[in-house]
Amino acid sequence: MENGTYFYLMLFENIGYIRYAFFSLGIILYCAIIFFNAFIILAIFLERTLHQPMYILISCLSFNSVFGTAAFFPRLLTDLLSDTHLMSREACILQAFVIYSYASNENTILMLMAFDRYVAICKPLQYNSIITPRILSVLIAMSWIYPMLCVGITAILNARLTMCGNKLWKVYCHNWEIVKLSCSTSIIINIFGFFIVTTTLIMPLSFILYSYVKILIICTKSSSEFRRKAFQTCIPHMVILLNFSIAIFCEVTLSRFVTSDLPIGLSIILSLEFLVVPPILNPVVYGLNFPEIRKKMICIIKASK
Repeated sequence: MENGTYFYLMLFENIGYIRYAFFSLGIILYCAIIFFNAFIILAIFLERTLHQPMYILISCLSFNSVFGTAAFFPRLLTDLLSDTHLMSREACILQAFVIYSYASNENTILMLMAFDRYVAICKPLQYNSIITPRILSVLIAMSWIYPMLCVGITAILNARLTMCGNKLWKVYCHNWEIVKLSCSTSIIINIFGFFIVTTTLIMPLSFILYSYVKILIICTKSSSEFRRKAFQTCIPHMVILLNFSIAIFCEVTLSRFVTSDLPIGLSIILSLEFLVVPPILNPVVYGLNFPEIRKKMICIIKASK
C-alpha cells in the first residue's frame, strides 16, 4: 500500500478487551442520539402549530446532529471491533468533510436561532414581515450551503496534498492531522482554514453575542412577565450555545497546539466532545424546556401504545 493511499488510525492499536466496553457505550450513545433527535424532528413535523421559525430551526439542529454523527459513530464502532484500522484516503477526506460541515452548520444554525429570538423580542411588531417563510428558507439554505462549500474546498485542497506519512493519532479523520502529514507546505490551507474559522465560527458567535446583549437590554426595561417569557425561550438556546462553544474550543485547541502533557484518554474525550455531547444534549434540552414540543412527544408516545 502506498504512503498516502491509506491512513492508519493509531489510537485503536493495542486497546485490548476494553474495546468491547467502548463499543457498548458507543452504540448506546449513537442509538440515543438517533432516537431523540428523530423524535424531535417527528414531533415538529407532525404538529402544525410547531411549523414556526423557532421550532423549524430546532428541527434543523436535530437533523444536523444526525448528519454529523452518521460520519463518526458507524466508523468508530467498526474500528473498535476490527483488528485492522485502515481507512482509504478518499473515505478519510469524506469523513472529515462531513464532520467539519456538521460543526460549521451547527454554529450557523445557532446564529439563525439567535437572530430569530432577537427579532421576536426586540422587534415583535415587525417579526412576521422580517421572518417570512421565504426569508427563513433562504437563511436555512445559506446556513448549510456556505459552510459545506468552504469545508468542501478544504477537502479538495487536502486531496491534492502529497503525503509523507499515513499515521493519524486520532479516532477519526482530522483535517489538520492530514495536513501535518503532507510533504508540501500548507500555507494556502492555513490561510483558508483561518478564513473558514472566521466566517463560520467567530463571526456567527459575535452576532449571537450581540443579539443576546440586545435582548438582555430590552428585558431590563420590560415587565417581569415579558422577561419570564423571553428567558423561557432564550435560556435553552444559550445553554446549547455555551456547550457547543466549549466543545469547539476544546477541539480547536487540541488540534492546533501540543497536547503531549495531557493524558491520552483525556485528550480523546475533549476532542470528541463536539461530536458526542451536543447531539445528545440538544434534543433533551429542547424536549424538556419547550412545553409545545414536550406535549407532542407525549402524544406520540401515548398513540404508539
